Formats: sequence, structure tokens, C-alpha cells
Amino acid sequence: MRWEDFRSSDNVEDRRGEGGGGGGFGVPGGGAGGLGIGTIVVLMIIGWVTGINPAILIGGAEQMTRGREPQEQTDPQTQQRRRTPPADQSGQFAAKILGNTEDVWSTVLPNQTGKSYPPTRLVLYKGGTRSGCGSAQSAMGPFYCPLDKKVYLDTSFFQEMGQKFGVKGDFAYAYVIAHEVGHHVQDVLGILGKVQARQQASGKVESNHLSVRVELMADCLAGVWAKNSDDRFNALEQGDIEEALRAASAIGDDKLQERSQGYAVPDSFTHGSSEQRMRWFMTGYKTGQTKACDTFRSAGN
Repeated sequence: MRWEDFRSSDNVEDRRGEGGGGGGFGVPGGGAGGLGIGTIVVLMIIGWVTGINPAILIGGAEQMTRGREPQEQTDPQTQQRRRTPPADQSGQFAAKILGNTEDVWSTVLPNQTGKSYPPTRLVLYKGGTRSGCGSAQSAMGPFYCPLDKKVYLDTSFFQEMGQKFGVKGDFAYAYVIAHEVGHHVQDVLGILGKVQARQQASGKVESNHLSVRVELMADCLAGVWAKNSDDRFNALEQGDIEEALRAASAIGDDKLQERSQGYAVPDSFTHGSSEQRMRWFMTGYKTGQTKACDTFRSAGN
């Protein structure tokens, strides 16, 4: 991928080097020693929609109410340090991929949906940090938080992709970022809010099925970005699409479950099978159209 030619985004917060404070956030309705049932339900819905383990969100919130951890630093020096462009290659790569998603979606979204595109912010961290959805930890992997409209990424995840899943390549890494930006596009379109409402009225199995549709749509939107980026910026090189497909295949729920427990349980899927993830990415890439990514209407999901 010719990412070196991309514009670097200014919407990057580099929190690496701040010490991995994995604190939580203030929770309305929570009390000392525990969380209210309403708060727990909300955190579970956020977890299902975003793909974050709800137990991690609940644990982070409980830790906050019990331990009364200090609030995240927002002093001018901290803010200025976070605004300083990343100097390392992985940070520069992330900033340039984010910049390219901004350049693509700021044109594609209005043209295809009539909606303007307010950019998301990308938070780079190491080990742990705070997010609007609670404690962000490396073990959670990259995720989008709809409460603060930010993407969270520990750049060591790129190394983990190679070590754990045998997936390498700049476009495979770009696909990961584009997938999370796809969740932001869903948020802009009002889809995440609608799914949360449906999940609140559903049981666990149906909530999981809705989560799969959200994740597959984000895969498709990553494909839409790739197609339009290549058409406009000549961004792709030979083998790039294969890299993305290998990444999508490696992190399918079926393969992850088979690897961890020896068998797959489809009703517990939250992101989709390897075949589904590859297929929906290619749907977005082949069409380049946001409307082609309606996983909620597709019978062949």
C-alpha cells in the first residue's frame, strides 16, 4: 500500500508513554461498592455493539466506583503532548491511514448518503488508557467507543497479528483501522443507536446476531474505503487485497473459537465467521457503495 503518500491526520491523540493507566469513568446511577442494574445493562449493550467484552467494561466501571481513581489528566502540557504528531513508524502509519479515511469518507459519505462526515479521533496508547466506554486495555484489541466518538488502538496489536494469527502487511493493518472507522461511519448514520435499542429489547442470542451484522457492515465499509481510496489516490499495490482477506479470515469468530476451545458456537458469534468477514469486505470493495453494506436486510448474511 502506498500509505507514505497519504496526508497525516491531525485527529490523533498519542497517549503512549503516559504510563498505562487503565482507569474507568464516572457512571450515573452507580454507587460506592457496586453498579446499578441500569448501568450494567447499558454497558452490556455497548459491549455487544462495539465488540468489547462487556465484563471488561463492567469491571472498569466497578473499579472506578470502588477505588475512586483520579480523573484523566487534561492539563495543557498533556494536551499539547497528545497533539504532537507521532514520530515512530507505527504512529505515522496510523496517522496517515486515518488521514486517508478522512479524505475518502468526507467525499463518499455526502455523495452516497447525503450525510456530512465529522471525523473520528484515533487514540494511540500502550498497555491501557481511559476511554468514554471505560478502561481501554491492550487485551481488548482495537475498538470504537460511540460515547466519545474515538477509535482506540494499541499499536502493538499489529505485532500481535503477526505473532498470533500469522497476518502481516501494511494493508492488513490498514484494514483494522478502516474497520474501526467503519463503526464511526455507522454511528454518523445513526445505525449504532438503532441497534442498541433493538438489543435492549432482545435476548442474548439475538443481541449477538445483531452484533455480527454491525461488525460485518464495518468490514464492508472498510472495503468501500479501500475501493474509493484506490480509485482516487491509486493507493493499492499487488497483494494488498489478499492481505486484508487473510486478516479478515484469521479473526473470524469460528476460527478464534476453534483455536481457543476446539469448536465453534455460532449463536455466540459477535463478529462473524471468517467466510462472512471476507465476503462482506469484498462486497464493499467490489461495489465501492455504502448502500451495498446493508447487512441487516441481507438474507445471505
